[in-house]
Amino acid sequence: MNKLIDLDRYPLHQLEGVAGQQLVQQCIDDLEHRGMFTLEGFLRSEVVDDMLPDLLQRIESESFTHEREHNIYFNDKLDLPSDHPALVRVKTVNHTLCGDQLAEPLREVYLWSGLTDFLARVMDKAALYPMDDPLACANVMGYFEGEGLNWHFDRSEFTTTLLLQAPRQGGEFQYRHELRSDTDPNYDGIGRLLRGEDSEVATLRLGAGDLNVFKGKNTAHRVTPPVGELARVVTVFSYYETPGRLFSDEENMGFYGRTVS
Repeated sequence: MNKLIDLDRYPLHQLEGVAGQQLVQQCIDDLEHRGMFTLEGFLRSEVVDDMLPDLLQRIESESFTHEREHNIYFNDKLDLPSDHPALVRVKTVNHTLCGDQLAEPLREVYLWSGLTDFLARVMDKAALYPMDDPLACANVMGYFEGEGLNWHFDRSEFTTTLLLQAPRQGGEFQYRHELRSDTDPNYDGIGRLLRGEDSEVATLRLGAGDLNVFKGKNTAHRVTPPVGELARVVTVFSYYETPGRLFSDEENMGFYGRTVS
């Protein structure tokens, strides 16, 4: 695994050692204070360089284009007036490769128990498991010039991503930490965010090979559109606290345009 991941810098295989414990504690602290942590250069640059041409060609020829207008909740059945500022419509466009279309190094990293054990420890979980769903388990998403993932909240507690290519301009990850809570939807604050009036929006620019783990259930976030010829290409890994997780046929059809069967 050290050929794929920089284990000298990030000793996920030796979490009981001093360096491993320090890494876990630093990630826990970052999650508590910032709602995320980033491991720069986690995936070795030569691994990214080797797989990227094939992935870009597959994105061009094989990917499913997910394009939709939505509100920040991806939900049109909220009990709010239709003209409420929190229900402003935005647009998301991306091009997705499913788990059964990925390069082998990405699948190997996704399934490695060292990564799931590390994430479970940082997230204070008894265990974490890869999905059994061959489509939804891990995805590569491409965003070309003018396309982006617009403001939203995540359904899952946390999201794990590996950036494979960053555009020269744009393609930045923007987020508003803890804009809402489980008990306070903060509709007025969401309205201010969507009007561009929230001064607490932060911007994170990642580099190729960076691993980012982000708690996005109550933190609004988006990816701004790339500018120029370089697309933003990112891998999304999905893990759950119980084994055997699958998407429904309806979910797979909506996200990927096809079902497992």
